Amino acid sequence: MNLLDLLAMYLQYPFVRYALIVGILIALCSSLLGVVLVLKNFSYIGDGLSHVAFGAMAIASILHFTNQKMFFILPITIIAAVLLLRHGQQATINADAKIAMISVGSLAVGYLLMNLFSVSSNVSADVCSTLFGATSILTLTKTEVWLCVILSIIVVGLFIALYNRIFAITFDEDFAKATGLQTERYNLIVAIIIATIIVLAMNLVGSLLISALVIFPAISARQLFKSFKMVVIGSSILSVLCAIFGMVIAIIQGTPVGSTIVVVHIIVFIVCYLVRLLGRRG
Repeated sequence: MNLLDLLAMYLQYPFVRYALIVGILIALCSSLLGVVLVLKNFSYIGDGLSHVAFGAMAIASILHFTNQKMFFILPITIIAAVLLLRHGQQATINADAKIAMISVGSLAVGYLLMNLFSVSSNVSADVCSTLFGATSILTLTKTEVWLCVILSIIVVGLFIALYNRIFAITFDEDFAKATGLQTERYNLIVAIIIATIIVLAMNLVGSLLISALVIFPAISARQLFKSFKMVVIGSSILSVLCAIFGMVIAIIQGTPVGSTIVVVHIIVFIVCYLVRLLGRRG
């Protein structure tokens, strides 16, 4: 059986189709906001928020919020995103230190709670799945898929509708504020969108690998393009392609989905970087 026949066989299963749909949507949304974070030098926020989401997920598991985890994790992650972005704009506060404290603290508290109040016979497997997205993307329900579709449409719609304002606060927030733009309002919207993407992406790549999904497409696209618009478009295309290839490889070869997608991103970044070097020499 060749690879195409094997892939066609797997696509007959609903859980595989659900995984591909959600993976593509998450990759698209992550790439859009990843460009903003990279250009605003807030790249590490994605990592910090992913650990906050892990801690919130641990609490949700302990409280037996089996079917309401998303509605518990999302508000906590949004609050953390708002606080981190707001602090990141104040020169008197060391933003990196705050992100590191929240990141490590949330990860430690989450892991401690999962051990102290274990709701599973195999805590290590649960932690590994949450951190690295081992199989969760292949166990999505139809409700979770629809929730992801709706949230993804909202995220992409907001990004398109607020494109000019996001562009302004990304490149020169002080100038945008001087022109009368309510930068705090749009930074709040960006924070909410980022938190939403982080929570959605946990099912795809896990808490520890979310930053790669957010950052790699943006830095890869920056090797090839210079304008903000082209970086956004290039990042979206690269992110979706890497997600598709990564998931297909993982499904066929039986490798961890999250790790496989990240490795594909690394290879793409290396290729883009080499193309940029060759272009300079030429």
